[in-house]
Formats: sequence, structure tokens, C-alpha cells
Amino acid sequence: MLQQITPLILTYNESLNIERTIQKLTWATKIIVIDSYSTDNTLEILQTYPQVKIFQREFDTHTQQWNYGLEQVKTEWVLSLDADYVLTDQLIKEIKALPPNLAIDSYFTRFKYCVFGHPLRGTILPPRQILFKKEKAIYIDDGHTQLLKINGQFAYLSNYILHDDRKPLTRWLWAQDRYMIIEAKKLLETSTLELSLGDKIRQQKILAPFIIFFYCLILKGGILDGWRGWYYAFQRTLAEILLSIRLIEKNNNLY
Repeated sequence: MLQQITPLILTYNESLNIERTIQKLTWATKIIVIDSYSTDNTLEILQTYPQVKIFQREFDTHTQQWNYGLEQVKTEWVLSLDADYVLTDQLIKEIKALPPNLAIDSYFTRFKYCVFGHPLRGTILPPRQILFKKEKAIYIDDGHTQLLKINGQFAYLSNYILHDDRKPLTRWLWAQDRYMIIEAKKLLETSTLELSLGDKIRQQKILAPFIIFFYCLILKGGILDGWRGWYYAFQRTLAEILLSIRLIEKNNNLY
């Protein structure tokens, strides 16, 4: 099965993350990286791995970037990864042992969120389709990010991916603010009937930051993770506050 899979990764200034991700992909014959003209030493790190094939493309949207990446893949299966996704050894073994079941077209996996390399007990990250047949897939826009649309049957993998982002807080804030500008536009332009309950709460601007803080710290057990749990709860609360601020600005035509 591993020989039929090409990992696909997007990068932009991921020097603090990318090596951990690539080290768990050395089983692959080819690894496709779509880079948005990184200015740090991301490319230098990638070039030390002979399996890596780098394509550079100016970033416009995540959807366009991922679909461009799919065009470069020649194998039947794609393993779609962010640059801070680290496969566990158990997940690699599980993927290797997958039967050639033609009825399954994609696989979801769950995440363990890491704070400075330490996995937390819980996360708000939903499972994601990371392994899928190329011919069945296309990415479409969904707020600040992309949504993978698969025509076919899916199943769930038992093991986890580690979400282990080591970039500094300033970079995280920069990225989150960009995301929330797009997310605010989606929430304001989408019919209420089409929004999930969570998005309807976020649309109201006030409750979401308090709810997410309680959810991460108490319901997801973050308080048992010590200062790392508090860090994650504060981080996710801050992201929701940024969204609320952007919604207020757009509602009042401030920008």
C-alpha cells in the first residue's frame, strides 16, 4: 500500500516544523511539496531528502494550492498533510497494512494536538480525510480554509497524527488574523440555515470565546495538562476573539 501513496504537503516558511514531518515519510518513493516561495531555510531542509520534489507557486488560496498539488501526483493514493502534521509509527503501520479494498475511497484520521512537542489529552481539531484516491478528490473553498470533496466511500483509521506546530506566536497571530478575515466574510455572507450550530454561535460574536475556553480547558481535559493545557485554551480563545473583532469591523463597515 505504501508504494501506491504520494504524500502531498504545502509549505511557507516551515523550517521549524518540516523536518519532523518529512522524517516520518521516508518510506515514500516521492514526496510532493508545493511551496509558496519560502524565505527561511525550508527549501534547504527539503533538498536534503532525495524523495522530495518541490514545486513553487505563488499563494492565492489554500484550495487552489492543494488542487495544483493534486495535479502533480501520479500515484493512485494521496496522503494530504500540513507541514506540522507528524505521522506516528502506529499510523504508518496501519496504513501499510490496509487491504486493497476498492470499495473505500478515503480514510479519516484523528489528531493529537501538541504544545511544544507534548501531546494534549484533547483537541478541538476534527478528524480529517488525509488519505484518498486522487481520481475521486477535489478541494473546494470553505471559509478561511479548504474542504476536500470526495466522491465515494470512506472509513476511519484507528491511530493518530500529531499536530505539532513549533512556529513562534507572532507567526501564529499573523496567520490567525488572515484566517479570521476570511472566516468573518463566510459567516456574514452565508445563510443562517446553512451554518452549523457552532458557526451560528460564532456569528453572535460574544459567546464563542467564553465557550471555547471552557470547552478546551474543562470538557477536553486541558486543565489536566498543566500549563500546556492553559496555553492551548488561551490560544484557541484568542483566535475566537480575533474572529469576533473582525465580525464587528465588517458589521460596521470599518474597513
